[in-house]
Amino acid sequence: MARFTKSQCRPCPVRTQCTSTADNVRTVGFPPRELRELQLRVRTEQQTPEWKARYALRSGVEGTVNEFAHGHGMRRCRYRSQSKAHLQHVLTAIAVNIERLSGLPPTEEASMPRRPTAFQNYLGQRELPRPKSWRALGT
Repeated sequence: MARFTKSQCRPCPVRTQCTSTADNVRTVGFPPRELRELQLRVRTEQQTPEWKARYALRSGVEGTVNEFAHGHGMRRCRYRSQSKAHLQHVLTAIAVNIERLSGLPPTEEASMPRRPTAFQNYLGQRELPRPKSWRALGT
């Protein structure tokens, strides 16, 4: 560990790269040689395409966890008891899935129309007009 006094730190031309305050004493720690070598080896490995491909999956998971923690207040549970906490987590997950699905663009291919119900077949056989569906009333 290296300690620098105020008189050593203030006149330094690159002090702004180390610290933003002029009044505090600067202390710099150096990791043991083995740890430093490990850090350098891992940082070099992180630049390879194989590592980046492996990490892509993890980054997606971490993004989801971050969304839950920061976007939906999941750092703290609103309820006491494990069953209520579990219910909160499940309902929040359902809400997030609905939120994500609602943002997706519609699929290109149209879904197959549903088969007529027995009542609709009955009306069709007798050539009676079918009432509009409650879903189609607003359109």
